[in-house]
Amino acid sequence: MERRNRSIKALERLIYIDSLDANSKADALVKWHDDYLVEGRIEDFDLELSELKQLEELLFKNINFLKKHREDTRLEIIKMKKMKKFLKH
Repeated sequence: MERRNRSIKALERLIYIDSLDANSKADALVKWHDDYLVEGRIEDFDLELSELKQLEELLFKNINFLKKHREDTRLEIIKMKKMKKFLKH
């Protein structure tokens, strides 16, 4: 029962994280990963089929979000470096 409760809590937390703004969402996703997947595996989740499908959907959606967020952040850093270089001259 403890494993089921932890699994439901993880799913509920991921649903909540999905509603956050971009910067908060990225930080919260990293924390969610650390809390639920670093020491465990996705196979350890004890969820019903419909809950697993929802978890799968959220995981893929948020993986794609993190990829885009990483690229946006990289481009922003490049832009800031160019601006800094421009201002020095």
